Amino acid sequence: MATTNHNYDKLGAGYLFPEIARRAKAYAEKHPGIVLHRLGIGDTTQPLAPSVVKALQDAAARLGKTETYTGYGDYEGELFLREAIRDLYRERNVELGLDEIFASDGAKSDSGNIHAIFDADNVIAVQDPAYPVYVDTNVMAGRTESYNTVTGQYVGIVYMPCNEYNGFFPELPTEKVDLIYLCSPNNPTGVVATHEQLKRFVEYACRHKAVIIYDAAYSAFINNPSLPRSIYEVPNAKECAIEINSFSKSAGFTGVRLGWSVVPKSLVAVDAPAGKLNALWYRRQSTCFNGASNVVQYAGAAALSPVGRRECQITIDYYMQNARIIREGLKSLGIVCHGGDNAPYIWAKTPNGLRSWEFFDQLLEQANVVTTPGSGFGPSGEGYIRLSAFGHRDATQQAIAGIKSNLKFG
Repeated sequence: MATTNHNYDKLGAGYLFPEIARRAKAYAEKHPGIVLHRLGIGDTTQPLAPSVVKALQDAAARLGKTETYTGYGDYEGELFLREAIRDLYRERNVELGLDEIFASDGAKSDSGNIHAIFDADNVIAVQDPAYPVYVDTNVMAGRTESYNTVTGQYVGIVYMPCNEYNGFFPELPTEKVDLIYLCSPNNPTGVVATHEQLKRFVEYACRHKAVIIYDAAYSAFINNPSLPRSIYEVPNAKECAIEINSFSKSAGFTGVRLGWSVVPKSLVAVDAPAGKLNALWYRRQSTCFNGASNVVQYAGAAALSPVGRRECQITIDYYMQNARIIREGLKSLGIVCHGGDNAPYIWAKTPNGLRSWEFFDQLLEQANVVTTPGSGFGPSGEGYIRLSAFGHRDATQQAIAGIKSNLKFG
C-alpha cells in the first residue's frame, strides 16, 4: 500500500509566488480592463544578449548534422563551460579545480537539492527573511517538526533574524548548527554582506565543522568593488562553504535555465574528510540528473565571454536603473527602503504599521501594482514588501507613478 511523504503536510502554506499570482489573477478578473503593473516576482523581461542568441542558434544547428551531433555530456557540465566559470573566479583571486564546479539547470534546483548529501539529523540555520526554497525543501526532507502558526516558524529550524537593528545581516547562531543558509546579495532584502560579516560566519563554520550553503545568484549586480562577490574571497571559506550561482538574472536565463554550484574538495564535515562532500554531490548529480542542456551550456559560455559579459552588463545596468526609479519613488513618499543599490530588489517598510499582505492588497487595489509580501519570506519579513526591478522601463515608471498618485496612507 503506497503512502505519501507526510513531511509535505507540515508546509505552512502554498508556495509564495503561486499565491501572489492567484491573488493578482482574481483581482484582474473582478476588474476587467485594468492593467496590472508587476513589481513582484523576479522574472527577467529583457531579451538575451546577441552573442548568447547566436551561441544557442549555432549549438542547435550542430545538433542537426550527423558529424557534429552530441549526446550526453559530463555530469559536472561541459568542460568549456566549467573553464569559463573557473576563469570568472580567477578574476576574484579564487582558484578552483574544474572538478569542483558543477553545472546545473539553475540555482533554485541546487538550493533545493543540496541538502540531500547531508544527514537528516543536521540542524538547519537560515537567514530570516530568506528565499522560501531553503526552508521548504528542508521541511520536505523531514528536518523539522510542525509549523507554528503564531510565530510563523518551523520547530527544528534555527532562524537568524535580519532587521533594521543589525543592518539586515544576521548575528552568529547562539547554539551549534550544522548547515547555514546565507544569500548575498540577499533575496529579499537586497542587502550585501561585507567581507567582515562573512568572515565571522566562516570562522564559526570552521570551528564547528558546519557547512555554509551560500547563494550568490545575484552577485553580478554588485557594483561596489569593496563588497565580495563570492564567499571564497574570504580566507578558509573553501573548507566550509558550498557556493551556488546562476545565469538566470545576470544573463536572463530564467526560462533558459542554467546555473552552477561549487563544492570544493577541501570542504569538510564532522564525518567527511576533504573530498567526500565533493564526491557525494557528484554521486547525487550523476544518479538523479543528466546535466544541463548541451545547447544551453554553449549559451552560458557565450554569456561569460568578454563580449557576452559586456552585453549582459548593459541589461544589468538597465535593471539597476529600474531599481533606482523604484527606490527613489517610494522614498519620495516617505517609505523607508533598503537594497536597490547593489541588488535588483528593494525592501520597503510598510507604512503605518500595516502587515505585509495588507500593504500588498492596498498597492494592488489602489495602484494596480503587484508586489511580494515580506512575510512570505519568513517571520522577520513581516511589515515589509519586496519590489523587483526586473520589469520593462515604461511599466516600472508607470507603476511608481501610479503609487505616487493613488496610494492613500490614511
